[in-house]
Amino acid sequence: MALAGAVQQADRVGEERERLKVVSRREPQEAEWEDLLFAWTVAAGVKSNAIVLASGRATVGIGAGQMSRVDASWLAVRKAGDRAKGAVMASDAFFPFPDAVEVAAEAGVTAVIHPGGSVRDGDVLAAAEARGMAVVLTGRRHFRH
Repeated sequence: MALAGAVQQADRVGEERERLKVVSRREPQEAEWEDLLFAWTVAAGVKSNAIVLASGRATVGIGAGQMSRVDASWLAVRKAGDRAKGAVMASDAFFPFPDAVEVAAEAGVTAVIHPGGSVRDGDVLAAAEARGMAVVLTGRRHFRH
């Protein structure tokens, strides 16, 4: 028996910067914008829960396929090592808790892009702002299975 609508739709990447929403007090710097857009594009092709760290328009760490977003963040940071300092982070879906952002901030990540939409978006934003991070919302998730 086939399930109607059970097929995953193709994920079209290419959000225009003008349609993205900066929700933090700090705007991303131009180099951060470039890396955020790059990391967001990479996240579209990574298995969920996807966390992508990027710096200099290059991927420096990826955490994917984990049951929790914080574990994916921890893996991405571990893979990046020292390259996490000054990198940005993209998440394919919202952060249910601030813990993943806290892991990234402790490693030196400076900006985050994610869809938003969690009931705890305010907590996530507060954690990022307390650490001086810029936060950008896309309003759309990738979430690839």
